[in-house]
Amino acid sequence: MSRKRVNFYPGLPPRLRPFTDLDIVCGVDEAGRGPLAGPVFAAAVILDPKRPIEGLRDSKKLTAARRDELAPQIRAHALAWAVCQASCEEIDNLNILHATMLAMRRAVEALRTVPTLALIDGNRCPPMDIRAHAVIEGDDKCHAISAASILAKTARDAELVRLHAQYPQYCFDQHKGYSTALHLERLRLHGPSPVHRRSFAPVRTLLQVDLFGPGAAQDAFDGAQCA
Repeated sequence: MSRKRVNFYPGLPPRLRPFTDLDIVCGVDEAGRGPLAGPVFAAAVILDPKRPIEGLRDSKKLTAARRDELAPQIRAHALAWAVCQASCEEIDNLNILHATMLAMRRAVEALRTVPTLALIDGNRCPPMDIRAHAVIEGDDKCHAISAASILAKTARDAELVRLHAQYPQYCFDQHKGYSTALHLERLRLHGPSPVHRRSFAPVRTLLQVDLFGPGAAQDAFDGAQCA
C-alpha cells in the first residue's frame, strides 16, 4: 500500500509557491515580540517528508499541553531544526523588529542542513545568505513554519519559567512576560528587573521615577498602558 502524500503547504497553492521540488525549504517563526520582559526567540525547521507530524498549526491556536506534545516530535522527526534568541539588551539597542530579524537569521544559520530557501512568517524577511520569502499568516499555511512557531513558543515559555526561578516576584511563569494586569501590578510594586525591556513604554516609564518622582511616574505609567 502506498503512503498517503502529505500536503506540507495547505495554504500555499502550487502556483504561489516560491520554490521547486529541488529546494531545501526551512520554515522560520518567532515568539515573544510583544512581552515586556525576556528575550525574543526564533526557530527554523526543515521537515522530513518521510516522517510527517500530525497536528502542526499556528502555535497560538494550540493549547500549551498540545504544544508540549508536538515540540519533541518536531525535534525528533525534522531533518534539521534550530532555536535561537536575541537578548533584552539587543532588543533595547536594535529595537524589537531588528532584534527579531537577528534571532531569525541566527536560527537559519544554526541549522545543520543548509537550506536553499527560508519561508518567513510575516511580511518581511531578515537579511540572509540564502533566498527568503515572507508568508503572511504563514504559521497556518506552511507546516515547516508551524513547526518553527511551536519550537520558538515552547522554548521561550521554558525560558520564562527559568527566569521566574530567578525573579519570582514578577510571576513570569504565569504571564510569560506579557503586559497582563498581574505583570503590570508587579512592575509597579518591584520596579523593572534586569530582564525587563527598558525600551518598552511601561518599563521605560518606571525607570524615570528618580527623575520625576513617584506621582509623575505613576501618571505616565498609566498613560503608557493606554497608548
